[in-house]
Amino acid sequence: MTTDHTGTPRPGPQRRERLATLREAILRRPVLARRLPDGFNGRWSRRQWMQASLLATMGMLVVAIVPGFNPKPSTPAQAPRQSMALALPPLPLSRAQSPQDDSWQIVRIEPGQTLGGVFEQLEIPATTMYRLLDHPGVKEVLTRLRPGTELAFDLPVDAGLRAIRFDRDDTHRVKLSLAGDTITETLIERPTQTRTRVATGEITSSLYVAARKAGLSPATIVRMADDIFQYDIDFNSDIRKGDRFSVVFEEVWREGERIGTGDVLAATFTTGGKTYSGFRFEREGKAEYFTADGRPLKKSFIRMPVQYARITSGFSRARVHPVLGRTRRHDGVDYGAGTGTPIMAAGDARVQFVGWKSGYGRTVVLDHGKGNTTLYAHMSRFGKYKVGQRVAQGQTIGYVGSSGLATGPHLHYEFRVKGVHRNPLSVTMPPPEPLKGADLVAFRAHAAPALARIQQVESVRYADARPAPEQAKGGKTKA
Repeated sequence: MTTDHTGTPRPGPQRRERLATLREAILRRPVLARRLPDGFNGRWSRRQWMQASLLATMGMLVVAIVPGFNPKPSTPAQAPRQSMALALPPLPLSRAQSPQDDSWQIVRIEPGQTLGGVFEQLEIPATTMYRLLDHPGVKEVLTRLRPGTELAFDLPVDAGLRAIRFDRDDTHRVKLSLAGDTITETLIERPTQTRTRVATGEITSSLYVAARKAGLSPATIVRMADDIFQYDIDFNSDIRKGDRFSVVFEEVWREGERIGTGDVLAATFTTGGKTYSGFRFEREGKAEYFTADGRPLKKSFIRMPVQYARITSGFSRARVHPVLGRTRRHDGVDYGAGTGTPIMAAGDARVQFVGWKSGYGRTVVLDHGKGNTTLYAHMSRFGKYKVGQRVAQGQTIGYVGSSGLATGPHLHYEFRVKGVHRNPLSVTMPPPEPLKGADLVAFRAHAAPALARIQQVESVRYADARPAPEQAKGGKTKA
């Protein structure tokens, strides 16, 4: 072996030949590929087969799921269709304005809101408001606005008030148009409809709650309690859970909206195993309520001349007077109530006396005819009736007080028959005369449809309840 000039040994000729031969052999030896060539060589690997199968499966799923890929979509069977025409009530004017009326602004009066406040809110000058109030018939309406009243203002963009619209009453709407110093009034007729409705309910807590739940307005509840059943039912003590009532009454509608209630045409009330009924009927131009057999519900005298009062002292032949301290007769009944509570006339009468009457204090005496008189004492002030005037049953003749010999506010009530004192709570009065002849025939024809409607509604409402008692003579029923 030889060395170079640095002293490093160099391979000999024979060794160089062997290395060259070995290198040539290595270069010529076939080598296995570690990865697929860029071009297809005619055979697929296992990985390529797996990828192709996955892509084919995904393609079939897409074709099966997406409707757009289906070349022959199935046509669903056409289901039969039916159409029905429904009659709809007309829209209120405030909801059916034409496109040219888009400058109208509707304001509903809130509690405590005034006309001046509305004009200020809409930035309308107060001088314009005073001009409108000077127009005939406007001040009486716009200065007595109640919550819920609707006012409409025509206020174009970048312009002042062009018109105002309001309801004068239930059937008339007024439109005032302003043009310079001129105000033009247009009266719009608003026709109303009267519909008859039947409501029924069962008392669970109180009559008022049950009646409101049945859809009766407060005014209708008062008519039922005070005008029809006040002579037969004490709504303070007779009412109990499970009592039923039904009412046929009128509703007033305008342009598809209910704006109020009208007369109560008929009513029934079941309590204590009895059913009381009342039907409205006009006789000689005067509307009254009668039982099913034509007897007036209105008695000659009401039971209590003061509503929602309590008896503090009954009729007695002898008692110790709370002021004088000695024993004396008490020829009447005392009803305790707050000062200022209205006192009603017990029956139709003529005023016999109004003034101060010794220990009675402020007193009113009524003459009911046939020797019957009633006395009302200890009033705080009198009503509007004077001596000699006629007064109808239920009219206010004075107010509860404590004038005269009294320890507190109450009404002292006496009933006399030909000058003799009788107990107002037990005295028997002759019943009123029933309808006869042609009046009775007309009444029965008038009452039959209302009674049929009540029975129809109750048969549906109380179908699963205990059967209602059968009708008995005189408008009452027995269980």
